[in-house]
Amino acid sequence: MRKLLIFILLFLSLVTLYGQSYKAGLIAFYNLENLFDTIDTEGVLDEEFTPQGLDRWTGDKYLHKINNMALAISKIGEDDGWRGGPAVIGVSEIENREVLEDIIAHPLLKGSGYQIVHYNSPDLRGVDVALLYRTRFFRVTASTSNKLRIYNEKDERIFTRDQLVVSGIFDGEPMHFIVNHWPSRSGGEMTTRPRRNAAAVLTRHLADSLLNADANAKIFIMGDLNDDPSNESLRKHLMAAPDAGKLKEGEFFNCMYPLYKKGIGSLYYRDGTNLFDQIIITPSLTGKDYSSYKFYKAQVFNNQFLVQKDGQYKGYPLRTYVGTVFQGGFSDHFPVYVLIVKNPGKKSFSDRPEIVLFPRAGDRIYIWNNLNSRVQPCTPLLYL
Repeated sequence: MRKLLIFILLFLSLVTLYGQSYKAGLIAFYNLENLFDTIDTEGVLDEEFTPQGLDRWTGDKYLHKINNMALAISKIGEDDGWRGGPAVIGVSEIENREVLEDIIAHPLLKGSGYQIVHYNSPDLRGVDVALLYRTRFFRVTASTSNKLRIYNEKDERIFTRDQLVVSGIFDGEPMHFIVNHWPSRSGGEMTTRPRRNAAAVLTRHLADSLLNADANAKIFIMGDLNDDPSNESLRKHLMAAPDAGKLKEGEFFNCMYPLYKKGIGSLYYRDGTNLFDQIIITPSLTGKDYSSYKFYKAQVFNNQFLVQKDGQYKGYPLRTYVGTVFQGGFSDHFPVYVLIVKNPGKKSFSDRPEIVLFPRAGDRIYIWNNLNSRVQPCTPLLYL
């Protein structure tokens, strides 16, 4: 009787919502931590990631890493009912396009239809940023790679990662993605702070250029920024604010700031928690008018299979290496993501019922459960 009652209530909820069109998109970022091939590339400091190098980086270890990266990407957002990997995901610490081609060709992701936007950058270690996107959701119309020119105290240029800008159409809406990997804190946070401030200035310039062309441009700024949401690079130079409902003129919303205030991190260092991996959005992606895509929620994807289970680093991200010891993990960072939603036929979700449909490809139906903020599969009762 109880099961029959649940079935009837679910059926009535679906009937009420029949004809409405709810859609969702998942946008993510993941630092893949030293995803190198096994080849010693001339002019690049990648010798440690070769079979003869310090890390004894063999073909077997490389394939193990590819398998882990494909597994992690395929599961991002699964707690919210998402399947097949993010619609769009920015990545960092990848050596070249070839390693990305190996990831998207993996059986766990091959059916997702990923394509790649990648440029080689001048970083001395040879690591770049890139964007992976599922063609079902996103079509690229333009992309640029933008150099960050910074210098040390001797006025010598520091060669670091470029900033990638990708523009296109996401399910009928123009959207832009800026993928970053800002300069590290190696040498000390204070000493290296001006480098990240300079990176923030460049990122802001790139975003402003897009906003000058379209004041309502929907822009996602993402990356391993090597600073927390409260640092001056984010607050002062990028103008990324903590509260979407209280944005001042010129401010963006840092989707990760509320998580940061709760003590949630994407990486750990010397028992300290940091949230360096962030996604920041322009004001046009905020608000309650869901007739076009808007931000709904942010998450650090820290499922247990990504977490070190025991030892000195219990609770940390499960890494590929600890020092030079291969432990077969994933990355020293957790992925982060945001969920965006829209309902072209309805301005607001303020009066939404407990259950809302998210139609997907094929016959299977998904529902949005407001009680636990998750997209959940259900038995097909109606077809949209």
